[in-house]
Amino acid sequence: MTKSTKTRLGCEVLLANPPSWLRSGRLGLLAHQASVTSSFEHVGPLIARAGGKLSCLFSPQHGIHGVKQANMIESDDDVDQTLDLPVFSLYGKTRQPSPEMLETLDILLIDLQDVGTRVYTYGTTMGLCLEQAAKVGIKVVVLDRPNPINGEGMEGNILREDHRSFVGRYPIPMRHGLTLGELARFIAGKMRIPCDLEVIPMEGWRRGDFHPDTDLPWVLPSPNMPSWETALLYPGMVLLEGANVSEGRGTTLPFHLFGAPFIDQRKLLQFLNECRLEGVIFRPVCFEPVFDKWKGETCYGFQSHITDWEKFRPYRLGLSLIQGLFRIHGEDFRWLPPPYEYEWEKLPIDILLGDGGLREKLERGDDIEGLEASWQRELAEYRHAVEDCFLYRG
Repeated sequence: MTKSTKTRLGCEVLLANPPSWLRSGRLGLLAHQASVTSSFEHVGPLIARAGGKLSCLFSPQHGIHGVKQANMIESDDDVDQTLDLPVFSLYGKTRQPSPEMLETLDILLIDLQDVGTRVYTYGTTMGLCLEQAAKVGIKVVVLDRPNPINGEGMEGNILREDHRSFVGRYPIPMRHGLTLGELARFIAGKMRIPCDLEVIPMEGWRRGDFHPDTDLPWVLPSPNMPSWETALLYPGMVLLEGANVSEGRGTTLPFHLFGAPFIDQRKLLQFLNECRLEGVIFRPVCFEPVFDKWKGETCYGFQSHITDWEKFRPYRLGLSLIQGLFRIHGEDFRWLPPPYEYEWEKLPIDILLGDGGLREKLERGDDIEGLEASWQRELAEYRHAVEDCFLYRG
């Protein structure tokens, strides 16, 4: 794809022309290790050098430095050594800023790299901040960043109200097609959150852009998101977090690799080939995770190689893979029990899917294309609803 302009991040737009409130208001900043400019400078010190009166920092899941693994491995409050400011963890004793944390602020800045997937928890953390900010009466400013898997692809069923959780709080599909700033606009409008919200848009980003089209560096936003292609696989491969099959955690290729000691590679490959999944090839591999599921055991499985970004449908892959594992390895394949991401009753797979009835249909062997057809109407309604939130075209 040929572009006439380079993508300029929301934080870079802000710092190039600082508004008056940046120097006059008391600021908090929700950020992580990927909150950097195109020249790899972290936004926190840059805001301080621009005269921003930062009072505190907030960290999402994995911590402000991205050192914690997933699923209820919490981070504590801390002190940022560079800025000498308190860091309040929003994935520890609380997952929402308390009124006391916000009462000394005028504005909460949010600068997080998201990956365009409902179950990636930064969107939920941002939404919880919007909800609390509305109650306390402070302004929220989102410094926007690209959706690395583009803003045109939207895939999956809409989250059911009775399946809301920390990995899905708002009625969006698995691959939601929004930047974090657009998602903030949708959450505030759809959930009727009376928050004073401003989004600082990027310049030069187009809806059809995948991450390589931006010419921006990739800085991993969480420990198991080492590349932008990991983000493209994630909307489907994350479903394995609800089963006793490794999604590659504990290896150097999380979400690219999948497998288990009991998998018959020949049979599973035949099943996946019959699914006619476009834009991806499966290469048989063996691997041994050093942590997480099947630690220290040889897993037989595959590496997913994406051959066509446009044609590849990650959620379709995830559903097909789950169905194949259930059909071929029914005696060994198991759903993992709760708790999972602070849900103590429902199966992890049910809150990942956002609809427990979908799991039952996969178990029953319902046709994947038929399942996809069944939610196209609500997906089209969602697409129409979010158009008002779009900040970018093309």
